[in-house]
Amino acid sequence: MTRVLQAGRKEPQSGDIRSAVVFLHGYGANGADLLGLADVLAEHLPDTLFVAPDAPEACAGAPMGYQWFPIPWIDNSSEEEAEVGMHSAVKDLNAFLDALMVDEDLLPEQVMLFGFSQGTMMALHVAPRREDPVAGVVGFSGRLLSPELLEDEVVSRMPVLLVHGDQDDVVPPQSLPEAAEALQKAGFEDVYAHIMKGTAHGIAPDGLSVALAFIRDKLSF
Repeated sequence: MTRVLQAGRKEPQSGDIRSAVVFLHGYGANGADLLGLADVLAEHLPDTLFVAPDAPEACAGAPMGYQWFPIPWIDNSSEEEAEVGMHSAVKDLNAFLDALMVDEDLLPEQVMLFGFSQGTMMALHVAPRREDPVAGVVGFSGRLLSPELLEDEVVSRMPVLLVHGDQDDVVPPQSLPEAAEALQKAGFEDVYAHIMKGTAHGIAPDGLSVALAFIRDKLSF
């Protein structure tokens, strides 16, 4: 049984929904944490709806926030609890995306996933295993979960932009080339990367500019 994800949203400036960006927040945060980025992106994407769901579980490591799944080395959960939580969250996110496309009359190629940290892990796991490819995935400061499984489990391939700070002390910067290599090995032809110099675990202006250019290109109709 899936859990219904509560989501904030910012309507398109034009009033006409022709595409959507789905923000997937990091561990211990909430949807509102990323929805503020819509204020920067919206003027360049006037026909785009921005939605930002809260992850399905209250976060043990950050009581005011949410988590997609437990992280053992932060919250002392077991590896089994983390895996069960991740698989449950995958079902929840897939149900959310399915409902969004029906409710807003959008095709998969009109939807972009934009993840940060644990949200990137979700995006990179979910998108390749969906029946139809979304417009693309933007992944900031995250990593690819179980890269050894991707080649056998991939169903659809979409453009992917990976962005990481070279001073990240939460998710190692090496996670970016590792994810890129696994994606390319699994047949993803459009994999792009950007390193934010001098940036820790966050989203710097240069990274956001690169992301905007990627999103505009992939959502242009």
